[in-house]
Amino acid sequence: MTVHSVFLMDDHPVVLRGLAELVGMEADFRIAGATTDGAGAFAMIDRVKPDIAVLDINLPDVSGLALLRRLRGTGLAVRPIFLTATITPAQVSEAVANGIWGILLKESAPDALIDCLRKVAKGQRWLSDEIARMADPVWDEDMAPGLSALTPREMEIAGHACRGLSNKLIARELGASEGTVKIHLHNIFQKLRITNRTALAAIYYERAAEVKGDGSKG
Repeated sequence: MTVHSVFLMDDHPVVLRGLAELVGMEADFRIAGATTDGAGAFAMIDRVKPDIAVLDINLPDVSGLALLRRLRGTGLAVRPIFLTATITPAQVSEAVANGIWGILLKESAPDALIDCLRKVAKGQRWLSDEIARMADPVWDEDMAPGLSALTPREMEIAGHACRGLSNKLIARELGASEGTVKIHLHNIFQKLRITNRTALAAIYYERAAEVKGDGSKG
């Protein structure tokens, strides 16, 4: 059984303790870290590198959306989830646009959080029907993004990555910094809903085979 690491952030200590106890009871999850300090959450996530981070969107010292954007701009493979008391349609849309993996309300049943965590751990996104309808465009979990979701630059980087080039070598090929390549790869993984180069190669070469097959029919 694979055990997935989970990071927890909530500005209410009682809520945070309850979350830690709830998640800690499940054999397939372990608590990698927890904090009530929104401002220091990014540094902690960067240090412990959890598989999943459960975050509050409305915090007194930092916006959960700002933290989400910052996570997306790094090479961290963490999958963020928002657990919040309230959320607006605009916040849902922005969260979806910035690669959120799940959103649920604190009024949800405890089992809903565990279900969400397990689905996200498997590489699937999770939103309740009510929250999904708030998104613009409307969220559809069955939409499987393909290579068409990538920009030309991202396609170029994906091709180099699938040929086995390191980030350093890709950067040299493109005349860019290694940090820029890492950011592009992170965005590629988010768009394709994957977490590693192996999954990227599977999608890339499957599409290449389809194109070759279509060409041979002509």
